[in-house]
Amino acid sequence: MLAELHIENFGVIESATIVLKDGLSALTGETGAGKTMVVEAINLLMGQRADASVVRPGADELRVEGRFVVDGTERVLCRVVPRDGRSRAYVDGRLATVNHLSELGAELVDLHGQHEHQSLLTAPAQRAALDAFADIDLSALRTARAQVTEIDAALAMMGGDERARAREIDLLRFQVDEISRAELSDPDEDAVLERSIDLLQDAESHRESLATAIGALTDDDGALDRMGHAAGALGRGDAMREHVERIRELQSLIGDAADDMRRVLEQVDQDPTRLAALVERRQTLFDLRRKYGDTVASVIAYGRETAGRLGELESWEERASDLDARRTAALAALQKAARKVRAARQAAAPALAKAVEKNLARLALGAARVEIIVGGDENIDLAGDEVTFLLAANPGSEPAPLAKVASGGELARTMLALRLVLTEAPSTLVFDEVDAGIGGDAAVAVAEALAALGERHQVLVVTHLPQVAARAANHVVVNKEVRKGITFATARTLAEDERAEEIARMLSGSLAVESAVEHARNLLKTRQKTPPPRR
Repeated sequence: MLAELHIENFGVIESATIVLKDGLSALTGETGAGKTMVVEAINLLMGQRADASVVRPGADELRVEGRFVVDGTERVLCRVVPRDGRSRAYVDGRLATVNHLSELGAELVDLHGQHEHQSLLTAPAQRAALDAFADIDLSALRTARAQVTEIDAALAMMGGDERARAREIDLLRFQVDEISRAELSDPDEDAVLERSIDLLQDAESHRESLATAIGALTDDDGALDRMGHAAGALGRGDAMREHVERIRELQSLIGDAADDMRRVLEQVDQDPTRLAALVERRQTLFDLRRKYGDTVASVIAYGRETAGRLGELESWEERASDLDARRTAALAALQKAARKVRAARQAAAPALAKAVEKNLARLALGAARVEIIVGGDENIDLAGDEVTFLLAANPGSEPAPLAKVASGGELARTMLALRLVLTEAPSTLVFDEVDAGIGGDAAVAVAEALAALGERHQVLVVTHLPQVAARAANHVVVNKEVRKGITFATARTLAEDERAEEIARMLSGSLAVESAVEHARNLLKTRQKTPPPRR
């Protein structure tokens, strides 16, 4: 719900903060007081195109902020329109695009009247409304469509061009063969090769270095002998046992090191043939890394992937036949599910149209006719996804899409009639001009309909009807005054004991005589005694 609306420098409104509650809220005031500015401010929050001409004279920019509460979570939307330059949008204090603001706003608020933001005028929303009204199960249709899409994607991945497939097979075979011939098994082979080549390239020097090092450790009077003497000097007593044990450990380590160096020494030899083979192998690995990956490990992985892709292409005929069979079955399932959905939509469309017409009759549009068209050519739109709501508001006129045939008041009342039938909608609904050109029993019917809708949603209605204002749970009045030749508009929520005077003004104008006040009090008492009917 919209919990709070703050407006600055918007038209005649210098600054206004409106706190709203659940249920039906009426927004009233004299003609030209600025009620429309409040609705347009909400429209800006919903992402409507900004017009710098509405920035209050003398101000650099206008600002609109809305605090919404959804399932206990607060969201703050903000729109800033400068006199010069592009407008800015914010969501929860962070910069956002107007598109993001519009998407989020569509989930929070729906405006009905002469506004751009009217979700039920869009084709997807009308289809969803029909499906929700009839409780149509779309799960089988969605599953079948997903399966066909998945199979089509698999077929596209296989490649349908025989020549292109043959070229790819030849390339993959070459790559797989080249990697296979290299017989790669050790991801660290290149590092091992570098060490071996380094040893062989300077074999004589390495042999001398190794022999000298081994001799220093193991010859008579070498490191091992000297450590043996050190251990003997410490004796066998308990006092020196710890030191003796550490020396013995060092002797063991030195012995292991000497053994390792001997093994290396045995391999180090001036062997030009082996050195050439190692260098050639290093070049092979270099070439493979240049083509297929930065490391030997990545080359190995590429080889596995390429072999898998080659196997898929080589078994193309078998796999294509299998996918074709699966696609035929999936299409059959899709057609079955689509026909079932289409039949359900076609069966539900007249019932929804009749329910809306019934509500329109209560809302002073008794001659209005509603038609709901499901789909066009069955071969093109098998499921009937193309759902269109048509309205003939006046006798003798042909039904046409809602947005093209209805005036602001007619459209708002049509949307109200739809909302009374449907259960799913954004949490906040705004109606403007819903009471245009009606009175008497129709005015009472509109008031009751809005109050009933307020049982399920937060409803804000701009109204000139005292019957509507009296049925509202909350009442916001917009007033204007002129100070030193400048018009100022203010908005405030009326206390319960203030409402009778405002409703009396709506009944009799500025000459709110006592009889009008008494009538207003009776209207308010009627609201308290007769709660709005639930659907």
